[in-house]
Order: sequence, then structure tokens, then C-alpha cells
Amino acid sequence: MSDAPGKDVVLRCEGLQRYLGEGEGRVHVLRGVSFEAKKGHVYAIVGPSGCGKSTLLYQLGLLDQPDGGKIWLDGELMSNSSDEARTAARNKHLGFVFQFHFLMLEFTALENVMMPMRKQGLLSQAEMETRAHSLLESVGLGEKTHRLGNHLSGGEQQRVAVARSMANQPSVILADEPTGNLDLKNSTMVFDLLTRLAKENNQAIILVTHNPDIANRCDFIRPMQDGVFVADS
Repeated sequence: MSDAPGKDVVLRCEGLQRYLGEGEGRVHVLRGVSFEAKKGHVYAIVGPSGCGKSTLLYQLGLLDQPDGGKIWLDGELMSNSSDEARTAARNKHLGFVFQFHFLMLEFTALENVMMPMRKQGLLSQAEMETRAHSLLESVGLGEKTHRLGNHLSGGEQQRVAVARSMANQPSVILADEPTGNLDLKNSTMVFDLLTRLAKENNQAIILVTHNPDIANRCDFIRPMQDGVFVADS
């Protein structure tokens, strides 16, 4: 790979290395992983437990510093950047959806979706409310904007989490087992909503999953084993 990301590449890593633990228990989790994601595409990262999938997602999400290698986000080199720069880049360019929704259950659906916008601090109260309401409409929760998080079903909570991930109009959505805690009906609904919205907004999705049906519906599958990618499909 060259140092300049190609056309439409929004997230790229080269030669990522990551160790976890100390002393004799130290484990080489990522062993020189290289990857790139382009706008409008959905990537599934699959593999057995412990192969490095979630560790890679945390690296790509700038939630953790690599022990080696480089990461570019929207063309900007982010590896070894300051915590302040990484936080700003996360807020601006990245959205996250996890297996557990991590909603603030004492707040309404609307307030939960507004939280990333408040953190970024670029919009007025009215603008944040308008965008949050539109996003909740897009995931089929327009009638439940003022319902508290703990009064929503599990599937509804995860749909709020999808809307929240889109709040700051990120370039990339990182999803770690986003349907892993849902039944088949809600799993299909959440995946369909996530991919439809990302395609409409020309965003990349990088999704870690153990579900072969979900993986097979993505544009690309990247299998991992022992800290490296082993094939493309």
C-alpha cells in the first residue's frame, strides 16, 4: 500500500500491531493487519472468538492506541495522535453501535440521539432536536421520541442506538455485534435499518459479527484468524 489513501477510502490501516497483557501473559492480538473501507460499502469482519476482531474495531475507532502500524481517517493520519485529536476525530467522523445499546435509560429516545450532537457542540438546541427527530423517524420511532429508554423494547432500544450512531453524520459506522443481543426479527430489522441509512448517506460500515446470515448480506467479508486477515470474499 502507498501512503496516500485511494479514492473514496474513508478509513484505512496498515500493519496494525496490538499486544494485550503484561509479562508472560502478554498476547500478540493484532499481527500486522491492513484494511481499508470505502464510502457506501458494508464490511463484515468474521472469525472465531479471540481472533482479534473487536480489538481491531477498537483500534479503527481510535478508542485505543496501536503498538505499531498506521491509521488514516478521512485522509488524516491518526495513529500516535494526541488524545484530544483522537476524541475530536471520533466525534466528527465515527459512529458506534455495540451489542448492548448503552442508552441512558433515564433519558428519552430524542435526548439519547442528541447526546453526540451536544458533545460536538456545533448545532443549536432546535437544530439538534430537528435532526434527532428525523433520525428517529428514519428508524421507525417517530411516535416514541419522548419515551424514556427504559420504556422501550430491546429492539427499539437498539434502533435508537442506530439513530444515535448517525447523529453527527459520520463517515464511518463501526458496529460490534450490533444484532447479537436480539431475536431474529429484530436482528434483521436493525441490520436493514443500519445498512439502508449508511447506503443513503454514502457511509462505510465495518461490522463485527458471528452471524453468518448477517455477514453474507454485507458487501465484503473479511475473515480473521490469529490476529490477521486470512482471505477476502
